[in-house]
Amino acid sequence: MAPRKIIIDTDPGQDDAFAILFALGSPAELEVVGITTVGGNVPLALTAENALKVIELAGRADIPVYAGCPGPMVKKLKTAEYVHGPTGMDGADLPRPTTPLQDEHAVNYLVRAIMDAPEGELTVCTLGPMTNLAMAMVMEPRIIPRLREVVLMGGGFFQGGNATPAAEFNIFVDPHAAHVVFESGVPVTMCPIDCTYTAEMTVEWLDRLRATGKRAAIEAANMADFYRQYGSHKFATSARPIHDACVTGYLLAPELYEQRLCNVTIDIVSPETIGMTLVDWWHVTGKRKNCTVLRRIDPDPFFALMLERIGALA
Repeated sequence: MAPRKIIIDTDPGQDDAFAILFALGSPAELEVVGITTVGGNVPLALTAENALKVIELAGRADIPVYAGCPGPMVKKLKTAEYVHGPTGMDGADLPRPTTPLQDEHAVNYLVRAIMDAPEGELTVCTLGPMTNLAMAMVMEPRIIPRLREVVLMGGGFFQGGNATPAAEFNIFVDPHAAHVVFESGVPVTMCPIDCTYTAEMTVEWLDRLRATGKRAAIEAANMADFYRQYGSHKFATSARPIHDACVTGYLLAPELYEQRLCNVTIDIVSPETIGMTLVDWWHVTGKRKNCTVLRRIDPDPFFALMLERIGALA
């Protein structure tokens, strides 16, 4: 079978870097045709630079990177340097990229790429706020039925939120964009924090990643060491969830995930719960089921696969 063609929309972020490296290490199954960046974990200038650093680290400077929206559709941008450090990818020792950004705006690129591709060919994977994709849908609604699927890391249900008691960070940063995507009719698969909290990377696993001796693996482990410093108030051990990489894992091995088709709506009204993903897990509302929600992951084969694929990079 030909590899599945994907566009990664991202705000790197150490866990975004893992997701990208995981995908680039899986060329038989996934073809990354482009990367778009958005303001999220850190401002847009840094997320764009970080995406370029990651593709150069993977030896894939041929993949075009497009900078997109610097902030949300309605709200002001909220960033997360308190988790990711001032650069967004603290921990790694990566040079300034020499690969240039593409001149085209990410939203224009998304519209062009989806309209030019055969219907049902492209999957968009969003690892940050969904601003670029939502703006593309508003700008050119004809892209909506042409997409194969949108797979995202964001939201929460059983675990609540990590940005507010109700809302997960990626959705909270731009809930209006998430609302556009979830209500668009496009097939959506959501990997919420409920799922990513079951994918905790351990110190022992990071040691195995370093032991591959590959530069990409070593720098990824270095990023993870910084990233693991956050969350001691939440997690009882030194292990930490690797959120965004769960999107790549789903594309490669969906059988590792407990999943259910549900209705999901986004709160864009309440000042206390804005950004909350309202997951009708038990189908009590009878509303149209618009989203496949991932609840748990089988961690051992997931981490074995990610070790193999990132360890295969240069």
